[in-house]
Amino acid sequence: MRQIVNTSNGGYEVLEVQEVADVEPESNEVVINVKASGLNFADILARKGQYPDGPSKPCVMGYEVSGVVGSVGDAINKEWLGKEVIATTRFKGQAEQVVVQESQLFEKPERLSFEEAAALPVNYLTAYILITVMGSLQSYESILIHNVGGGVGIAALDIARHIGAKTYGTASKRKHDFLADRGLDYAIDYRNKDWYEELMDLTNGRGVELITDPLGGKEWKRSYKALRATGRLGMFGISSASEGTGGGIGAMWSMLKTVLQMPIFHPLPLLGKNRGVFGVNLGHLWHEPKKAKIWMNQILKGVEEDWVNPHVDATFQFDQVAEAHRYIEERKNIGKVILRP
Repeated sequence: MRQIVNTSNGGYEVLEVQEVADVEPESNEVVINVKASGLNFADILARKGQYPDGPSKPCVMGYEVSGVVGSVGDAINKEWLGKEVIATTRFKGQAEQVVVQESQLFEKPERLSFEEAAALPVNYLTAYILITVMGSLQSYESILIHNVGGGVGIAALDIARHIGAKTYGTASKRKHDFLADRGLDYAIDYRNKDWYEELMDLTNGRGVELITDPLGGKEWKRSYKALRATGRLGMFGISSASEGTGGGIGAMWSMLKTVLQMPIFHPLPLLGKNRGVFGVNLGHLWHEPKKAKIWMNQILKGVEEDWVNPHVDATFQFDQVAEAHRYIEERKNIGKVILRP
């Protein structure tokens, strides 16, 4: 089989498609013949050496796939054979075959293509935890979704609209028409305007109850400042650390600068202002498979009820992986970017 290998930290040249032996399942494992693999911003950071949770190089990245079950171990129900499925993967998802535990496996909704199905696990689980599990967004509240045009952003918009909250989002101007069609109430052009000032104008100086922020650095301080009383800030990424396309010293300096700009949240001001802050890292929830299954089943229920609608912006073949990375880094995508074997 073929797989995408990060050979070392660096630019696009470190990504190689390599041929390796086919995989075989252990007794409690399932082998999926992959039809589509998700590409996430964490993969960009990992390539540059800016992702502390990434495996050591060389490695195969990838957290989510869709495909067809090709073989199962002795302890697995044979009814899985031949089924179209979605799976979460602890790396190694960007390959023609992946091995997973049964707890990582979900039947693919019939109405979704393989590409759309591969867009569900990382983006929608992250958004669901941010908004429903930890953010506790209510129908009478409002939310600011940073990078609302990205994969997690569109997932968050789907969920927030289903709840009935008022939605604000930051995105480049060219994405605004698309987002309006998706139901976003207020789009803010963060590239040409100060998003904080725009949000405060739109809310008559009150701010919002929930903000989902993947930016990191000094933007977390500004997001916290934009919270209304009883507001919550959900932090889930540090995309502002990703400057340039290469790795090495430049990438490490960019990461360090972002970390140094992060705010410190002291308990007393949180008490005084009735605000909360929390973080979400999907990669640190592998020890909670029962919870993850409940959350994923709620998302799949949303697919059935037609309020979860993953949007795939672009699909790249494995040997176009460098172009796929560049596409995300240049913020061209509206929604998900998918890799196909």
